[in-house]
Amino acid sequence: MSQASLNAALHATWRDYLELCKPRVVSLIVFTAIVGMFLATPGMVPPQILICATLGIGLSAAAAAAINHVADHRIDALMARTRHRPLPQGEISRPQALMFAAALGMGGMALLIWYVNWLTAVLTFASLIGYAVIYTLYLKRATPQNIVIGGAAGAAPPVLGWTAVTGQVDPHALLLFLIIFAWTPPHFWALAIYRRNDYARADVPMLPVTHGVDYTRVQILLYTVILSIVTLLPYATYMCGPLYLVSALGLDGVFLYHALRMQWDHDDRLALRTFAYSIVYLMALFLALFLDHYLPALRGLLSA
Repeated sequence: MSQASLNAALHATWRDYLELCKPRVVSLIVFTAIVGMFLATPGMVPPQILICATLGIGLSAAAAAAINHVADHRIDALMARTRHRPLPQGEISRPQALMFAAALGMGGMALLIWYVNWLTAVLTFASLIGYAVIYTLYLKRATPQNIVIGGAAGAAPPVLGWTAVTGQVDPHALLLFLIIFAWTPPHFWALAIYRRNDYARADVPMLPVTHGVDYTRVQILLYTVILSIVTLLPYATYMCGPLYLVSALGLDGVFLYHALRMQWDHDDRLALRTFAYSIVYLMALFLALFLDHYLPALRGLLSA
């Protein structure tokens, strides 16, 4: 072990390792996966599946996040948003982070293989590779469409949750995938506008850097329109009822308002607010899916 690695090992704390896991991102991933589990069954999710699938998917997502930290440590050191992460600060060494990621990944895979099912394990592993390797090591540096193509990995969690319960991929699960896939570009490009100078400094070809901010604002609006249409599909296919429809229309309306306002209000703080709203939007939309799914059962309990 080098002196730098030894110093990092001595100074690393549990908070440094927790930051490697990107807990806020992983919590959103796990939340959408859990909703996918509950939507896959008319009753309750078996406790073993709920616990083991949640832990397995969460640990695998955390492993992908840790690998992302290692792959991006040079870029992170150049960006104001990320320069205080553990690797750029020397709190954790790259070998440590990789060993930590391997432990998380193997733990997550073991839970999914032994206590859930092979299909969920395989799809989760594919998502890990898609984000940590294909997106982080190649797409992120290769094309301004990186987040569009790489968004497939981030859209997988509700499908993983669904397959954990049923052992198969259902068309309705793919609708959930499509919602997150359409949500990812306007969500991330809003942040990219706000942080475009950071990305330019780090030579990352994000859309506002390569095509300009005005073009990116138009793309955010177009993708928000697409997202609004896609979110109506669960109702159109009889997957969900009026509660979800009303919730989706209201949430889409606010998102469209932000995207439209960005066309003439060029304050970067609006881009940041749009990014923040997009997170609330996705959580609220999936919460509406969950509540709508169990509304008939709740009505039955109340009328009993």
